[in-house]
Amino acid sequence: MNSTIEVQISALEERLRQAMLASDVAVLDELLAPDIIITSHLGERLTKQDDLAAHTSGAFKIDELQPSEQEIQVHGEAAIVSVRMQVVGSYNGNPTNGNLRYTRVWAVTTSGQWQIVAAHIGLIA
Repeated sequence: MNSTIEVQISALEERLRQAMLASDVAVLDELLAPDIIITSHLGERLTKQDDLAAHTSGAFKIDELQPSEQEIQVHGEAAIVSVRMQVVGSYNGNPTNGNLRYTRVWAVTTSGQWQIVAAHIGLIA
């Protein structure tokens, strides 16, 4: 059963990656829980609205997002994903390139859909 959930989460992670690359706010809105807790690579606490606004305004632009070292752990109706990402892009016109480690917690909502309820981004030195 967990392998089925792992396949679902892996597909959702790819859908998220494609939405981030395209700044597809509609898909991001669907995948992020309304009360998601996001911690940036600078330790800032961000909301769903902060994340969507950065994509909507064009302030955050991702040109490349290459995943590696992905691990998925399933815990009942929650899944934890750790994935390394090579990011090439810009924020407010300034380059934001580097290796990042994303940790995301996916949970089943009351409607039965998976959404990200927490995310942490760490800079890999």
